[in-house]
Amino acid sequence: MKTFKKTFLTALCGIVVATLPIVAQRNVTIANDVPNSIVMVSMDNLGDELIEVMNTSQLPHVHDPQVPRFVLTDRQGTFALGIGGYVRTVASYDFDGLVDNIDFIPADIPNHSPFGNQIQMDATTANLFMKLVGNSPLLGDFIVHTEGNFRGNGNTFKLRNAYLSFSGVTIGYTYGGFMDAAAMPATIDFQGPNGGTFYRATQIAILYDKLRNFRFNLSMEMPHVNGSANNQFQIDRQRKPDFTLYAQYNWQDNSHIRLGGVLRSMTYTNTDTQSSDDILGYGVQASTTFGVGPVRMFGQFTYGKGIAQYINDLGELDVDLVMDADNTNELQALSMMGWYVGAQYNITPSLFVSGTYSMARLYSENGYQQINPANYHYGQYAAGNLFWNASQGLQFGVEYLHGWRTDFNHSDRQANRINLMAKYSF
Repeated sequence: MKTFKKTFLTALCGIVVATLPIVAQRNVTIANDVPNSIVMVSMDNLGDELIEVMNTSQLPHVHDPQVPRFVLTDRQGTFALGIGGYVRTVASYDFDGLVDNIDFIPADIPNHSPFGNQIQMDATTANLFMKLVGNSPLLGDFIVHTEGNFRGNGNTFKLRNAYLSFSGVTIGYTYGGFMDAAAMPATIDFQGPNGGTFYRATQIAILYDKLRNFRFNLSMEMPHVNGSANNQFQIDRQRKPDFTLYAQYNWQDNSHIRLGGVLRSMTYTNTDTQSSDDILGYGVQASTTFGVGPVRMFGQFTYGKGIAQYINDLGELDVDLVMDADNTNELQALSMMGWYVGAQYNITPSLFVSGTYSMARLYSENGYQQINPANYHYGQYAAGNLFWNASQGLQFGVEYLHGWRTDFNHSDRQANRINLMAKYSF
């Protein structure tokens, strides 16, 4: 695996370095008089159809890279390979309480920490991606997208997206169907609202968008189940995929409302009885984003059982499945909830401010609170920030974050953080 990562990074760097001398030119042919030769062009000179596919297929999350500035294309204009990403550095300072994480996660606010403040600096979210768009008789318009950052162990390369998409079908590793990346508010904090849903999964998804203003999506996803149990139980191999479904209504100015759900069967093994059992998990979700003049609103509400791995704060706690105090030979799935609301005000085309409030909550059932009084009950997250797009590709930001964690025994702790960010996209 290490050899693969080194080979991938070496090859990618080689491509970028090899193209640097020709980036300064607007339209340069690399090979002459050959039907399959390659041409380096700017996005402005790319064919209209490829430009549309390149733009509309760009992922919508606030931390996703922008459309690449330069691309490689064949002479016929039927294929285009974009190479891009960004370099992003964040300096943070925690005071009056800290979060034991590079991201601001209320679930990770420690209890009785001897430290009340800390400074951190992070450049591991620097992003690299390659995206091939094209058209073939078999697939029609298609997209092949690979992307990653450096948040692997030891700051190694970590895969974020790797998928093939054609004719409404997506196969590979990318955002799951039980989240709404376009409805996430802007934060410097890389994780974002603690009550938001955010995850990736290897999947097969089918999108239908032939009805005006409507989108319908069905996906079958590789499950990921975490749990808190003793040595009597094992939670590892899963027997059934997760299924997600959503319906979305769109209107002008990139506005939409979405209703979705997830259904999952979570398998665990009782090592004492050498038997396996399945517990049903489910979730429902509503999300939206819409603009009113210079203001854009964001919101999401999620509720379900056994869906902790989808919700930012709860995904840190291993509570998809937990001990059942009323029946010690079984595990159970708890009810849980997450939500956020955010607003963004565009002061000028290059300057905007935003604010977000969010909450995640875990409910007790069948004696869970009594046997785990010091465990997480709910967390809260508040963010306020300012972003300045100083020039094409260059962005600066400043942000204040406040978080609270409350346990079942009513123990409270809180933390504050200031973030400063510099980012350049290419």
